[in-house]
Amino acid sequence: MDNKCPCSTGSDRPSNPILFNILSQMDTSEPGQSSLSYTSMPHRCNCEQRRTVCLKRPSEVCKKATAVLVKTVQFMKNLPAFNQMPPNDQFSLLRSCWAPLFILGLAQERVDFEVTDTPADSMLKRILLNRQESPRAEKEQPTLAGVSKLRSCLKKFWSLDLSPKEYAYLKGTAIFNPDVPDLKAALFVESLQQEAQHALREVVLLLHQEDHERFARILLTASMLQSITPSLISELFFRPVIGQADLLELMVDMLFFR
Repeated sequence: MDNKCPCSTGSDRPSNPILFNILSQMDTSEPGQSSLSYTSMPHRCNCEQRRTVCLKRPSEVCKKATAVLVKTVQFMKNLPAFNQMPPNDQFSLLRSCWAPLFILGLAQERVDFEVTDTPADSMLKRILLNRQESPRAEKEQPTLAGVSKLRSCLKKFWSLDLSPKEYAYLKGTAIFNPDVPDLKAALFVESLQQEAQHALREVVLLLHQEDHERFARILLTASMLQSITPSLISELFFRPVIGQADLLELMVDMLFFR
């Protein structure tokens, strides 16, 4: 499968064409001849996979996102069954489920947001400062494709118009995931997930007796949560607030030590 950028016109095209042209012309230009050319500036790639984005109103949205995160951790902290598990299992479940739970919180609180292209340093500034972008930093930057997937998921939940009880039991099915590796209480976790699913089904049947497909639609929409990476959530909503701090460590502190 060809994963190259569709905007590319050649298989050997350099990833940094401006810098490539500058360096190559330094070897071939005549003395006194300028090595810079402004006639063939390549266009900015608009592929969704390559376009990095950030929040359009970060101060407003990050405040709402932080409130949702606090409620998310508090929800887990108030679950007696969760507190009965071994500490290592609690940590493993937190690491696995915090992002899906947070997204459900965004949906329940109807937190909407807009994004804009991430401001980029000029190419000349990068050359002068000899800046190098690490693959890890590039990977963590939110892309338009990832944000579109998140917004699509939120809109699906909003269209379902879940009740508070439906959200609560759905969060229970997300927390108690027996597929998390190395759980000591895996059977207990599996039974808790089954109980949460059963309770969700009962609530759905009670509130929507005429809609026989609603329960299946809820589970199908919930399956979208796993396709949204925790790094997208942390970089988009919390990096502007916490800087270089580790978000998972902050949640552990909130969950176990406060």
